[in-house]
Amino acid sequence: MITLEFLMTSLVVVVTPGTGVLFTVSTGLSQGRVASVYAAMGCTLGIVPHMLATALGLAAVMHAGALAFQVLKVAGVLYLLYLAVATWRDRAAFAVSEHAVTLNPWKLVAKAVLLNTLNPKLTLFFLAFLPQFMDPAGHAPMLAFGVLSGVFMAMTFAVFVSYGLLAHAFRQTVVGSPSIQAGLRRGFAAAFGAMAGKLATADH
Repeated sequence: MITLEFLMTSLVVVVTPGTGVLFTVSTGLSQGRVASVYAAMGCTLGIVPHMLATALGLAAVMHAGALAFQVLKVAGVLYLLYLAVATWRDRAAFAVSEHAVTLNPWKLVAKAVLLNTLNPKLTLFFLAFLPQFMDPAGHAPMLAFGVLSGVFMAMTFAVFVSYGLLAHAFRQTVVGSPSIQAGLRRGFAAAFGAMAGKLATADH
């Protein structure tokens, strides 16, 4: 069930930068390593709704129903655009302060969960990807699905935390320059906007 092929394919999918990676990295740069861990946790928990939808058969309905996919896609596009505008306007983003910044972990987790929940690609990913590594004749297909999903989520969390810690290291050594701070803020805002455009033009 858990084959080397599954692990390698999952790793490629997880490591490939997407909205979750972008959010975790930007959080690590702007708020530090602890915040990036909470962001990674939220992005990982955001996978659960897609996993449950697939398990309950809702993913097949969504895949067949263009309207359901379009609604979720539009919501995702709007949220990414919100992140783009918020990041662009927040001139304090990526600024390193000598004073401790109050961290609201639950707000950060909720923001990350919403980000991944509104990513329709994840539902289609679970629908098309995981079944390839399941035995149709197996006596406990739901158990196999749960195990594979759990492994994928664990890999997601580990990789995202690594991204966040690397971002924090970059923050500590380089982000003392106001010009770099402004460049990062604009760059991440543009990246969120580009991902919104990419999602908006996705057919499936």
